[in-house]
Amino acid sequence: MTQKIDWSSIDWQQVDRRVRNLRRRIFRAAQNNEWNQVRSLMKLMLRSYSNILQSVRKVTQDNKGKNTPGIDAQVVVSPRGRVALVRAMLARMAWRISPARRVYIPKADGKQRPLGILTIKNRVAQAIVKNALEPCWEAQFEQHSYGFRPGRSAHDAIEQCFRRLNKHCGDIWILDADIKAAFDNISHDFVLQQLGNIPGRGLLRKWLMAGYVESELFHATARGVPQGGVISPLLANIAMDGMQALLGRKFGFIRYADDFVVTAKSREQLMAVVPTIEKFLDERGLCLNNEKTSIRHIDDGFDFLGFNVRRYGSKCLIKPQKEKTFAFVNEMSAWLRYHREVRPCDVIAYLNPRLTGWANYYRHAISKTVFSYVDKHIFRALWRWCCRRHPNKSKYWIADKYFGVDRFGSWCFHAFVKNQRGSIRRIDLKRIQEISITRHIKVNGTASKDDPTLISYWRLRAERLLERKATPGKRRILRATEA
Repeated sequence: MTQKIDWSSIDWQQVDRRVRNLRRRIFRAAQNNEWNQVRSLMKLMLRSYSNILQSVRKVTQDNKGKNTPGIDAQVVVSPRGRVALVRAMLARMAWRISPARRVYIPKADGKQRPLGILTIKNRVAQAIVKNALEPCWEAQFEQHSYGFRPGRSAHDAIEQCFRRLNKHCGDIWILDADIKAAFDNISHDFVLQQLGNIPGRGLLRKWLMAGYVESELFHATARGVPQGGVISPLLANIAMDGMQALLGRKFGFIRYADDFVVTAKSREQLMAVVPTIEKFLDERGLCLNNEKTSIRHIDDGFDFLGFNVRRYGSKCLIKPQKEKTFAFVNEMSAWLRYHREVRPCDVIAYLNPRLTGWANYYRHAISKTVFSYVDKHIFRALWRWCCRRHPNKSKYWIADKYFGVDRFGSWCFHAFVKNQRGSIRRIDLKRIQEISITRHIKVNGTASKDDPTLISYWRLRAERLLERKATPGKRRILRATEA
């Protein structure tokens, strides 16, 4: 392509609109079982200039892992580099498949989780293919699959748990299932069989078989999808789709990626259906982890996606999981112990976004008491941090220097910073118990963001969610804008 590309002058609204419209056309064709039309539109998406631009932007600008290189040790951080990458993708010079770079991250149980870090070029190529493949499967995915899908979240899955386990539904027994190393064991043959004869099938097959490099040694992969790949969650969803239809309406079923629970009215029903689930998983190269899979009564409760779901008397209550709360508090306290030398404003800059993010995840559960507990322990950790910085100062001096009263009349850790104009302003540590607890609005049925008949539904839903998450000041601005 000889056309000059100026990254700073690209009309991104138009780019996103073109990709969104093409995704909707693919969705509608798949919904109507017009498979020849689906394949034609997928080919169009794979060649789409707007799709390439959007994919490059997402991988090199929007994604948190944009500065993490693959085996080629290359990252793209400049507009010029992004333009060069777009040209390479257009000329199909950057579509060569490379193995992933294997790294490990710690899991909550102390074990290591393997991640496969792809090259930037392969990530962009996977993002391009994902835009072609995802809307086709969004038209087919089952209702209660919530993980790694546009417009769906863990909160939707938890809300569905509440609906199945409250007193009106009557389910009181839960199969709390754990799949053994799901992403590492998914059958390649089964995934390719599910995909069928689609444009890009050859690329998908090569990505599945690409292998990984660890300690400068290449390892072939005969099964599994790399955790860390752009398209891996979609392929995992494709592989595990169909369990809800298999179980039927007698059971409740909620799945988030490879985590799922099955609910029923009796223990015997769940014990009888376990062999059916095991056969379903075996066809996909998967199996249940018997050590972590259990059948539990709702009065005993169970943990799912960081929440504890349990019935107290006649009420089903959902609270933050205790282990997750303790782990978060310990992580923040440990950071303060090992960063005694940082400035108070840097402490607030580190803690505030993490406190807000953690609280926003749990704000739809019964979390007020837990939020108060977290605030109290963070306050104590900050007091110890101040005392370690000034071992020869009195507690009154420390309180006067580092702590003040917020707008609610409560003590809070604060700092003073100077802006570019030279004026000094005070910043306070976030107190998460001030965050309001709100009921999550669950997504409707099989509603998909790619469905062209639900444009107004998704717009209204986005506005409601934005208003709920906004601060009182931002909420007033939103209402004034609407007026």
